[in-house]
Amino acid sequence: MAGLTAAAVAAVGFLAYQASAHAPDSLGKPQVKTSPKATASKKPPVAEKDPAVLPGGSGTGERVVYSVGDDRVWLVGADNKVQRTFKVTPGTVDPLPGTYAVTSRNPARPGSDGVQVEHIVLFTTQHGVVFGFSAAVDGSTAAPDASKKLGGIRESRADGAAMWEFATPQQKVVVVR
Repeated sequence: MAGLTAAAVAAVGFLAYQASAHAPDSLGKPQVKTSPKATASKKPPVAEKDPAVLPGGSGTGERVVYSVGDDRVWLVGADNKVQRTFKVTPGTVDPLPGTYAVTSRNPARPGSDGVQVEHIVLFTTQHGVVFGFSAAVDGSTAAPDASKKLGGIRESRADGAAMWEFATPQQKVVVVR
């Protein structure tokens, strides 16, 4: 039995020697791996919306257009051309989509959040919430206190001044998604 075991060990040793003699030099050595090549995404890149383009369903004629989805306002002339567009900071509640008219204006007073505001242009009240545009006198456009129902839509002071000049009483205001 010992002879058979010795012969088996010798055979395995011989085969191991032969295998190592024919193995490539790189086997067992660390190899530098390269990253796979970058490939183009299968999805086309999402094009950013052109802020000068009015949203669909925003009507015709002279009007203020407010998109609650884009947090953007357009001041549109009678010729349907955008005279000015700007980003705004919405209140905690959005007005329902629809067509409204400027109901009142106030040059300055404290806003519903207690911040002193100017160029206040109001256009509707829904479920006890007053909706309108205004600019904080201190220039801030921080997000409002989410624990309160606020319909004030904040704009920069420059944009507030432009809104004040444009949105006179009874001016059409179109709210879109």
